[in-house]
Amino acid sequence: MEPAELARWTRFAAKGGIGKCTALQDCVAESPEQLMFLKDDEITVLMQLADQEGWYLGYCEGVVGRFQAKHVQIYGKLKKPVMTKRSLSVTPRTASA
Repeated sequence: MEPAELARWTRFAAKGGIGKCTALQDCVAESPEQLMFLKDDEITVLMQLADQEGWYLGYCEGVVGRFQAKHVQIYGKLKKPVMTKRSLSVTPRTASA
């Protein structure tokens, strides 16, 4: 994820994202785009990922990444995301040869 994109998601997380959830168990990231968290960590939900059912983009302990809904307890109903003029990508950019 590029620095400018990370900064936008971090600002959105500071405003509460689209909701909050609590980790039900420890979750070790299996790839760079996944979010790592420990049981009882609070995660700010940033968006539901349209391309992967049951997956969300979240913010925890200064890190933005993908996580599965089955590992968390979501508080109440998630807000609908507000679309802005700028499109926000959730695919981290990696160097390719």
